Amino acid sequence: MKYTSEIEINSPIDRVIELFDNPSNMDKWMKGLQSFEQISGKPGQVGAKSRLKFKMGKREIEMIETITARNLPEDFSGTYEAKGVFNIVKNKFISLSDNRTRYISEQEFQFKGFMKIIGFLMPSAFKKQSMQYLIDFKNFVEKS
Repeated sequence: MKYTSEIEINSPIDRVIELFDNPSNMDKWMKGLQSFEQISGKPGQVGAKSRLKFKMGKREIEMIETITARNLPEDFSGTYEAKGVFNIVKNKFISLSDNRTRYISEQEFQFKGFMKIIGFLMPSAFKKQSMQYLIDFKNFVEKS
């Protein structure tokens, strides 16, 4: 499953990138994030691996993030591996004016086992969650 989500943020691109590029800000806009732990590599750089733990309702999800590209603002990409799910994410930021930035997130999900059924039956849940992260990031930036 592939899709793209985007949102406009009322903030200069440099400020948006500054806030996006700081892992300690992640819990301020990623609802359910319980912990972010660096496993290997230099944080935020290509090849770096981190463990993210989420609590979503009654479910606990652990995933491994691997940074695959870093050329901000044009490209910040990574893979996210969890049980039955492999997610490829490409983030891009475009300056629209001195105080407006477009944030574009391209997602590709690959499913295994039981998650194939979930992905097939509920693709809108994944799209909704991705969009919610963009909305929450926008709100975080605009209030910072």
